[in-house]
Amino acid sequence: MIGAITGDIVGSVYEFDNHRDKRFPLFREDAFFTDDTVLSVALAETLMHGGDYGEAMRRWYRRYPDASYGGMFRQWARTDDAGPYYSWGNGSAMRVSPIGYAFDDLESVLDKAAASAAPTHDHPEGIKGAQAVAAAILWARQGQDKDTIRRECETRFGYDLAPSLADIRADYDFDVSCQGTVPPAITAFLEAEDFEDAIRNAISLGGDSDTLACITGGIAEAFYGVPPEIEAEAFKRLDPPLADVVAAFRQRVMTEAR
Repeated sequence: MIGAITGDIVGSVYEFDNHRDKRFPLFREDAFFTDDTVLSVALAETLMHGGDYGEAMRRWYRRYPDASYGGMFRQWARTDDAGPYYSWGNGSAMRVSPIGYAFDDLESVLDKAAASAAPTHDHPEGIKGAQAVAAAILWARQGQDKDTIRRECETRFGYDLAPSLADIRADYDFDVSCQGTVPPAITAFLEAEDFEDAIRNAISLGGDSDTLACITGGIAEAFYGVPPEIEAEAFKRLDPPLADVVAAFRQRVMTEAR
């Protein structure tokens, strides 16, 4: 899931200062991890050690309470007995990449992605967004070509992936919904030439830059891999507790997918 984390870090400095162009320093000195990374790590830890997704997210929230969470999530995380809040926001999709790497069959990926979304994002669009991203990662891992991934995402999830990046970029606005984030993020991957190009595509759209690039990066890693120099830069920006979980997840889950 280091591809997703890389996208989050690269996009962190552009979320509220959009850069609608592919030419920019990939890792600015002030780039940092956000809630996208923290909650991805929470899911990865749960996949490795068991437990409840909601409890893990609350626990990691308490560890990193200032990681730019959304207001509804912050309120939920502070209330131990709070139930889901019927969210269709992109938070379910931004954190789901570990599930796409942890399982080798579509049924399990869809089931676990829905379960990871449900503690907060129990709206059908919130569930669907998480499932689409996790499924796209699985298909990329399995060596499916981009035409197949596009077709499966359109057919199974009903997303319109016909608009090009240029078409989307022309009037794309800040959109925190799954339905407004997941299709453009997938398109950023589909039009990419390599991993770095995928991240640059996502940032160039503007909008919720860190989450767009996080989603794109998770899929692009599965398809292209992450260049070692980019991976090293991403790890340098993680606190040890986060980096330790990412490294352990790679060792124990990505190499022994269930």
